[in-house]
Amino acid sequence: MTMAAILIVEDSPDNMKLFRTLLELKGHAVTGLPGGDDLFSTLEAGTPDLILMDIQMPGKDGFALLEELKGSAHRGLPVVALTAHAMAGDRDRALAAGFDGYITKPIDIRQFPQQVADALEGNFPRDA
Repeated sequence: MTMAAILIVEDSPDNMKLFRTLLELKGHAVTGLPGGDDLFSTLEAGTPDLILMDIQMPGKDGFALLEELKGSAHRGLPVVALTAHAMAGDRDRALAAGFDGYITKPIDIRQFPQQVADALEGNFPRDA
């Protein structure tokens, strides 16, 4: 598998550092955004292979951002929800909203790089 350009939208600096480190160790080019404000200008500058998006963020949450993405020229981009929302029904709600996959936080640092690799291959993680 070729290394990928991955955009992470995550408001927690600690989580961002962890996700970025794990993915860069696998050779991926990672861009991080602390929220959705700069999402579209970032996408105009270069299209990632995959977006990992936190659902619960200040300002626009992941659901609102996903809805905007799906209505834009970037609607075909794969987007995986990256969320602490791990209650019954949250996964189904995220997938029904149009997220391509679902990864719960806190992540399993051993599984996370493989979950992302699977998503890049089109096999989206659906952990419950």
